[in-house]
This record gives sequence, C-alpha cells and structure tokens, in this order.
Amino acid sequence: MTATLGEHGTDDPYRWPPQRLARVRTHEARASLAALGVTEHHLLGISDGTCAAQPTDPVVRRLAQIIHTVAPDTILTFGPDGMSGHEDHQTVSRWATAARAAAAPDARLLYATTTEEFVDRWEPAREVFNMFLADGLPLRTPAHELAVELRLDADTVDRKIVALRAQASQTTGLFEALGEERVREWWSTETFVEAHTARARAQAWGTWRVAA
Repeated sequence: MTATLGEHGTDDPYRWPPQRLARVRTHEARASLAALGVTEHHLLGISDGTCAAQPTDPVVRRLAQIIHTVAPDTILTFGPDGMSGHEDHQTVSRWATAARAAAAPDARLLYATTTEEFVDRWEPAREVFNMFLADGLPLRTPAHELAVELRLDADTVDRKIVALRAQASQTTGLFEALGEERVREWWSTETFVEAHTARARAQAWGTWRVAA
C-alpha cells in the first residue's frame, strides 16, 4: 500500500509541476513493483505532504479493510520516526499501527530501522546526499534489538537495484552521489524491529514537512 505519489518531491517544481511528476511516478512505481514481482498494489491517493492533515479514522478504516481481506501474518511499515523524518512517513506509521490493531492484532508488526553500523558507514556521505531530513536521524538501533536482519543474496540485490532505478525521478541523485556499488553494498541488508520494542524506546527526532 502506498499513501502518496510524492508529487511535491522535487527541487525543480518548474520542470516538474505536481501533476506531471505524479504521472511519471505512477509509471515508475508500476515498473518498480513489476521488477519485484508485486502484483497487488493499493494507492491511497492522498496528496503529497498532507497525510498528517487527513482525518485519521477514515484512512485507518480503509487500511483495516484491506488488511482484513489480505489476512497477513506480517505487516511492514515505517517506524514512528518515519525513517527519514518525513511527516508523511511518520503518519503512515501511525495509520498502519492502528489498522493492524483493528484488523489483524495477531499479525506481526515490524518497523523498518537503521543500525549503528549503517549510520557509521553513512556519515561520511551525509554532505553528498542527505536523505535523512530531521534531527536525531538516522536511528542507531543496536544489533541486539533487531527482530529481523535480512541479508540479501546477489540476485535479490540485482532485482532491488533494478526496482530502485525504475524510480528514476527519486533515485537518480542517490546513484549519482554515491555510485551503484556503494548503494548495492549499503542496501543489501534490511533491518526491522518489533513495533512494541520501538514504541518502548524513548527516542527524540524531528519532523520534516513538504513545503508546498
């Protein structure tokens, strides 16, 4: 499930007005999902940067209906920090958490996170391409708190790189700044914490909002 198309996510709004960028990112998302073999996708269609302003109950009910139909054993989403600090991401975390509680309380709920190891390796690249938008991020989650540490094999990383490159309007800058080998190395491991563990930790992070 995807909340928005990220149509305000550009530093060149004259070349990429929201309607045009939304169309391009619709095509990019389809290509990216196809590379990963995803055949079922739900787009909430919310305007980029407005998730926090949406009435919570209707959105959570919609998500809960989808979750009830799918009956997942595991749900993956952002943590309360929103990974990058983006307010939309933080809001999606709250929605997903509430929808899971309503529709599938026995399903495992995992929040994506970053580790101490990742942050130490990322820090020198912060000035080149800073994708973490708020104070206190990225998180330095200790290894012993991880619920899942998924180390992708070479074939899976290849598919992931294809999926990332398919979203060219969002990822071209990342590849140009860091180089494909570094992206491949750093994003070959995916880490998650149990939702209850993340909520129990006292964290302080900021929030970044779309200026639109």
